[in-house]
Amino acid sequence: MLQRTELFEVHQAHGARLVEFGGWEMPVQYTSIMEEHQMVRTKAGLFDIAHMGEVAVRGAGSAAFLNQLLTNNIHKLSVWEGQYTLMCNDLGGVIDDLYVYRIGEHEYLLIVNASRVEVDFAWISQEAARHRGTPLEVENLSNALGAIALQGPASQAFIDGCFDSVTTQPSTLVKNQITSAKLGDETVYVARTGYTGEDGFEIVAPSALLAPMWKRVLEAGASYGCKPAGLGARDTLRTEVCYPLYGHELDETTTPLEAGLGYFVSFDKGGFNGRDTMAAQLSHGVLRRCAAFKMTDKSAPPRPHYPVWSVGPDAALLGEVVSGTLSPTLSMGIGMTYLPIALAQPGTKIEIEIRGRRFPAEVVKKPFYRKAS
Repeated sequence: MLQRTELFEVHQAHGARLVEFGGWEMPVQYTSIMEEHQMVRTKAGLFDIAHMGEVAVRGAGSAAFLNQLLTNNIHKLSVWEGQYTLMCNDLGGVIDDLYVYRIGEHEYLLIVNASRVEVDFAWISQEAARHRGTPLEVENLSNALGAIALQGPASQAFIDGCFDSVTTQPSTLVKNQITSAKLGDETVYVARTGYTGEDGFEIVAPSALLAPMWKRVLEAGASYGCKPAGLGARDTLRTEVCYPLYGHELDETTTPLEAGLGYFVSFDKGGFNGRDTMAAQLSHGVLRRCAAFKMTDKSAPPRPHYPVWSVGPDAALLGEVVSGTLSPTLSMGIGMTYLPIALAQPGTKIEIEIRGRRFPAEVVKKPFYRKAS
């Protein structure tokens, strides 16, 4: 039985095409992926991300605990700030990538991937048990809370009018800041972040408020061209900016450095899970890295799990596509794959096997797309 978010009936009413995604029945598109993608790049789109999980970490010992649990440095956060970070096992493999927000002096809210909620909370609870005797509480709020994402350059123009009152006007936030707002008597959180490469906001609210919140955002944004967008466009948008997706670029056998996410690993903060493995990789270099590629001749678009080959008379199987799609912005096939470090350099020629035939491709610098200043 597939799980459904509180917005399932809303998606049906909007005529969404619903598909299975990580155990959830979710909207993949409303009109077309191409149209929704361009809408987010030029106007604004609203995504259901209520399938994602939320975990609270509270107490005077929470900062020290999170700095041991996560790769980024939690001490860089003031209250009402957030950061992208990764949670790794003892060997440096990624258990999940997530956002953590500091919403109080000793209170943090973690936003985790939908497919990893149970695994994440079990790991967090296990690690918290090592800190017995310190003021620390962890709570899985995934059933009580949900989220929607408003993304696109027009979002700033109408976000402030989506709430009854706000602590700080969301439009004045800078990237990775978060504020609280009210819808009726209930508190919601509004963060200036997203997964599309465009300006935007993510709104975390009690589950019962998601449908009225969704309606209010669409009404406020109607004159700006804001409409619902599905997971299909969310995937093409994040692939164009080379954002990783758990289960594709990231898994428990891959370290953040191999994934090209070393910027989010703070080696100078002291010990943390997986540090020894990653420190060795930092010192000696990784053997493989996640590289971006574009197709250089006419072909069907690359898709996950398509074989990736070297070129020449001694062509060898190098691996597989981890993410691949037709880029609506660039009108070409693009993707990401793990390559031996010597081949993971821009300009390297490779081939992608598509339906039994190999087509030429070239490694390129990340990302494929950057938003206009």
